[in-house]
Amino acid sequence: MKKFKSVQEIKVGVIGYGGAFNMGRSHLEEMRRAGMTPVAVAEVDPARLKAATVDYPGIQTYATVAEMLAKSDVNLVTLITPHNTHAPLAIQCLRAGRHVVCEKPFAITTKECDDIIREAKKKGLMVSTYHNRHWDGWILRAVDELKKKKKIGEIFRIDLRMGSRNKPGDWWRSSRTISGGVLYDWGVHLLEYALQIIDSDIVEVSGFIKEGHWHSHTKWKEDTVEDEATAVIRFKNGSWANLTITNLDTNPKDGVMEVHGTLGNYTINFPHYTESLIENDVVTSHKGPHWPSEAHRFYENIAAHLTKGEKLVITAEWARRPIHIIDTAIKSARLGRALPTKYK
Repeated sequence: MKKFKSVQEIKVGVIGYGGAFNMGRSHLEEMRRAGMTPVAVAEVDPARLKAATVDYPGIQTYATVAEMLAKSDVNLVTLITPHNTHAPLAIQCLRAGRHVVCEKPFAITTKECDDIIREAKKKGLMVSTYHNRHWDGWILRAVDELKKKKKIGEIFRIDLRMGSRNKPGDWWRSSRTISGGVLYDWGVHLLEYALQIIDSDIVEVSGFIKEGHWHSHTKWKEDTVEDEATAVIRFKNGSWANLTITNLDTNPKDGVMEVHGTLGNYTINFPHYTESLIENDVVTSHKGPHWPSEAHRFYENIAAHLTKGEKLVITAEWARRPIHIIDTAIKSARLGRALPTKYK
């Protein structure tokens, strides 16, 4: 892969400048702070293109991706579009000779991930996924305490959960066709956290789905995301993880991530952690604040990779692991049995 001589030489653009969370501006700003140069925006909504020119005077704007790729000298493109567009857009950009960052999730299916990876290798280009939460303060501290210092002994189980009783909204994230399903938003983040803690190959996934309750209550009807979905992941080292994302639970448990070890457990909640340890056969617990977020390191690492050859932290292969888990879990739920995984 050809390296850039300086960070400023990396000309960046985004596909998608929608108003939700102002993600287009956020990505361009993070790339700018990492030293890269914002040059282009592609967006179908004229009003949002106008907003981009207000945020970044002089930036090139395009109504289609094809036009941006044909006319712009952008080197690195970040996709900020609905989940089901990530694979085709990533491949389109790679074929046009551009490095690519996909917003999380990487894609919807394992095959889509593999198709993107294959195209990137063929072209000698970088592809990554915006797992900025890899550097959330709560997981940074957990990795230090649990994996490096082995504070709670041997880790054997991780419970991951998010949600409560809540009718899915009418935006695209509530459509299974567009979003992939209820596991593809926070579920991908939570799995990425767990994969930082459990350093072992995935050998089997079981999936469980409850659906239908909210169908008549949303505009998506039969295409509404699942009411609740669970993935149970078995690892080669004997540990396992349980992920549940719910829109039905009327009494959700405390903590979004609970790590169980032979000497205690560690619960991540917002905005604190709870550590319960066994000392002289007595359980002692305490709470404390999480470390500060270091999410800025995502684009800093991308810039260093493209200029200095620094090791890429969020590789395409890393980003496809949670997608493969979810993809396999959905297939398992449909078949009613656990499925071995084809990939690590």
